[in-house]
Amino acid sequence: MSDENNSGTAAPEAQNPGQNAAQPAVRLQILTQYIRDLSFENAVAQKGLPSGEVQPEISVQVSLDARKRPAEHQYEVISKFRVQSTNATDKAPLFLCELDYGGIFHVEGVPEDQLHPFLMIECPRMMFPFVRRIVSDMTRDGGFPPFNMDPVDFVALYRQEIARRAQTQRPADQPLS
Repeated sequence: MSDENNSGTAAPEAQNPGQNAAQPAVRLQILTQYIRDLSFENAVAQKGLPSGEVQPEISVQVSLDARKRPAEHQYEVISKFRVQSTNATDKAPLFLCELDYGGIFHVEGVPEDQLHPFLMIECPRMMFPFVRRIVSDMTRDGGFPPFNMDPVDFVALYRQEIARRAQTQRPADQPLS
């Protein structure tokens, strides 16, 4: 019996046998995602509509955290979003939405020196569509137009955090005079 699926070409592993041995393939798997904490405060409903015209201003704050889990190759990544809306004319609060969203990831094949940026960039990027949907639903269900967050540049966020940490550590390294 002949193998009809054989195209006559060697598998990539057979063509470059040393290539895969030198650098293992990255394996990333989302094991679970969950809402760790969720809060929505509707100041308009609690205190009534502000007098005058409402011109909402929305600010979004993002923070990230990651930690190793007891199981081999498993990491927990938490993204925290704080979405606050105020009236542009009098700065009266309209709503506040706070969401801590977590994921458990199985990560293999990432070099140790690249693991931290990988966890703080790639994992939150994979969770972001779910976070965006939750925030949109919460604002809509809270009586406001749905707020669809712009995509977050997790690379820039990571670089800002590294720069901030370097800045705060620099004065500690300087000798006392």
